Amino acid sequence: MKNGENYNNSRRTFFKSIAASLLIIPFLDACKEKAITLLIRLSGTNHILGHKLRIQNFPKPTKEISIPYLIVGGGISGLSAARQLTKKGITDFLMVELEDHLGGNSSNGENKYSKYPLGAHYLPLPNLEDKELLQFLTEEKIILGYDTNGLPQFDETQLTFAPDERLFYKNNWQEGLVPKQGNSVLEDEELNRFFKLMADFRTKKDPNGKFWFMIPLSQSATNEAVKALDSVTMQQWFVSNNFTSKPLFDYIDYCCKDDFGLGIDYVSAYAGIHYFAGRKQNTSPDKSDTVLTWPEGNARLAQHLQKYVVGKSLKNHLMYNIKIEDNKAVATVFDNKTKTSTTITADKIVLATPQFVNQYLLENRKNLVKQFHYTPWMLATLVVSDLVDNNSFPLCWDNVIYGSKGLGYVYDQHQSLQQIQDRKVITYYYSFSSSDLKKTRRDLHKKPKEYWKQVVFNDLKIAHPTIEEDTESIEIHLLGHGMVSPVPGFIYGQAKKEAAKPIDNKIYFAHTDLAGISVFEEAFHQGINAVNQMIDGTTLDS
Repeated sequence: MKNGENYNNSRRTFFKSIAASLLIIPFLDACKEKAITLLIRLSGTNHILGHKLRIQNFPKPTKEISIPYLIVGGGISGLSAARQLTKKGITDFLMVELEDHLGGNSSNGENKYSKYPLGAHYLPLPNLEDKELLQFLTEEKIILGYDTNGLPQFDETQLTFAPDERLFYKNNWQEGLVPKQGNSVLEDEELNRFFKLMADFRTKKDPNGKFWFMIPLSQSATNEAVKALDSVTMQQWFVSNNFTSKPLFDYIDYCCKDDFGLGIDYVSAYAGIHYFAGRKQNTSPDKSDTVLTWPEGNARLAQHLQKYVVGKSLKNHLMYNIKIEDNKAVATVFDNKTKTSTTITADKIVLATPQFVNQYLLENRKNLVKQFHYTPWMLATLVVSDLVDNNSFPLCWDNVIYGSKGLGYVYDQHQSLQQIQDRKVITYYYSFSSSDLKKTRRDLHKKPKEYWKQVVFNDLKIAHPTIEEDTESIEIHLLGHGMVSPVPGFIYGQAKKEAAKPIDNKIYFAHTDLAGISVFEEAFHQGINAVNQMIDGTTLDS
């Protein structure tokens, strides 16, 4: 996350994709008078398997597996749990994953021009206090060493190249994502006052020395003043602090959608402020908010973690029931390839799946899950012959269009050393922020494919008038449960505390929705903490 300290901000979006179907249809582009291929990927819970999970329509188990430790879910939390087990000398474990690949929300696609993200696409520089994450980045040679002041030295090829951000604002591209050029004096004053407040929040601590805002979030303060911020929306906080500027309002709205899916009207003020204050900017000498990124996004980080589960994972397997029997955790899983079921008996299980899935795996979870809110998302990856704009500021890694419905797009080839490309590949992001997420989710798949194609083109045309004529292919991903969204009362509420409690010292939980914020760091720590709790009875946060 970039947090506006330098009037810069960048998108981090984080999705859980647990299945996908791919449909290809041709359509006639009237403007271009030629057929192009529209690739539409409907991602989220697989329709057929999702229906089977709800009605428990599975064959009786015909095979049995016995294993000391079982990890359910191959996203970042599950992969991090596998790493932590391995670091503790435990290698006799098994991972079960629904998809045909591991990585979850940190996955990627690839065409003949570039890799591209299918979800989360960058990692901000971690806080210096996050020793576990720094160690992981050192292991993977993302951090190459430390300088004489104890600051990490990052591999420069994995940091965003310049120029990294631009905003299309008042018919011109300008550097950075905060509206600057063309503002009134009052608007600039409010922007400055807002970022001063965020800087104060960034360093604010409770009497015990805990930061009000920290990553992982579980290490943050829990005093009443902090909890009060979680009781109102970011919009209410905005008004109560006498802010009136529309550019500032729209910018904060963008940031809330960026990290949480929901906009300023719905997100907890604590979460909204955490976006700016949770990162301490203390791992670089110049307080830089540079990020680590790759063409495939955070799939690169997932690939680093996958070495811990080589030969230890069952893909295309759907877990559909877990119970405790005879002091063992007994799970039943459906193999979607062979259409058979298997019973897996384990001493302990790490359940690294979201709560909207867990309600079908465990008894008495449905009322608890009602307190968890998940925002739908859409991504669209376009291959374009050209990307025409007014060139007032050059193409960047992150490109946001003020006044658009979406969150802009990432230039996927930006990190390539080959800067002359035959075709450009961009990935566009859109969050379906609304007051009724269930209805939004139901409506998501009712729209025809051409509808979503036109949504993408209409948004991008604001800055790129010829984008439709210049597009050679478009691949659209719709995700019904894109990310957990922290509405007021959730982060410091009881629901996620209850959902995180182990069951009979046999079943332990690890997922970003138990943190309340869907970011890589939270997923990473969720896996570590679940294993520490399971093996040692402690966590890094205790």
